Amino acid sequence: MGKRILIVDDDAAISELLRMHFQEAGFDVATACHGRAALQHLETDAFDLVVTDIFMPEQDGLEFIQAARARHPGVEIIAISGGGRGFDPNTFLKIARSLGAKKSFLKPFDCKELVQEAEALLAKPNRAQA
Repeated sequence: MGKRILIVDDDAAISELLRMHFQEAGFDVATACHGRAALQHLETDAFDLVVTDIFMPEQDGLEFIQAARARHPGVEIIAISGGGRGFDPNTFLKIARSLGAKKSFLKPFDCKELVQEAEALLAKPNRAQA
C-alpha cells in the first residue's frame, strides 16, 4: 500500500483534484472538509502526510496544524492557501510554517509540483516517525 495522505479543504473541487493527483501517484487518500473533521481522521487512522487549507469553517488550518502537531508529531504537513477574509495568504502560510507545516503552496498551484514536494518530504531520511 502507498503512503497515506489526508487532504483538508472546504472546497470540494480542490479536494477532488488533489485526491485524483495523489491517487495517480500511488497515495492512499482520505479527505476532510475542515480541521475538526481532519483531527477525527487522525485519531482513528494513521497518515504520513496532511495537506491542509488555511481558511475553512469550524476549525481553520492554523488551529488544525497546532492541534495536529501536539497530538501527532510524526505526521508531515503541507499548508495551502489562496487567502480569504481580505488577508494576504503569504502571511498565513508563513504562520503555518512557524506552527509546523514543512512546506506551503499559494493557490493556484501546480498539482504535480505539490505531489512531487510531498513525495520528497516523505522520502527524507530521519523524518519523525508517528
